[in-house]
Amino acid sequence: MVLHSVLISLPDEKATRHLGKLLPKYLPAGSVILLEGDLGAGKTTLVQGIGEGLGIEEPIVSPTFTLVNEYTEGSLPLYHIDLYRLQPSEIEEIYLENYWEWLEVKPGITAIEWSDRLPYKPSDYLDICLTYNLDRGRIAKLLLVGKLNFNLEDLNSELPILNPEEK
Repeated sequence: MVLHSVLISLPDEKATRHLGKLLPKYLPAGSVILLEGDLGAGKTTLVQGIGEGLGIEEPIVSPTFTLVNEYTEGSLPLYHIDLYRLQPSEIEEIYLENYWEWLEVKPGITAIEWSDRLPYKPSDYLDICLTYNLDRGRIAKLLLVGKLNFNLEDLNSELPILNPEEK
């Protein structure tokens, strides 16, 4: 069974960080993660977990004003992009495809916050939408798009998947 979409319960910040920490264990170099969610939904916390999973010791901070933070000392590079302050027309001018076509940077994991602002997307990516519900806490919906070499079933033994969707 290959899962293409799952919902994962993340009752607190620690669980959100744990999901992030697990992702590098399963994602290959050259993976792109598109992150969506309201302010405070946990996007940066998730990326901090990814950094931890990659063995990055430098503090992971949101690049809201710098747009891109590159962390290269881990097992794979982590490229953390935050589009919160940009309009789609401005995004077109900064050639973000370099971070998924790997033309000018070493393949690693690219995590893009506020990805709904992208005027174009890579062909293969993991979409993670974080929502918060007062009763259930944070919920992460993971959706594989394209041919990313990753089976969401791998997370099943380590996280509480709420409703796996087969395809």
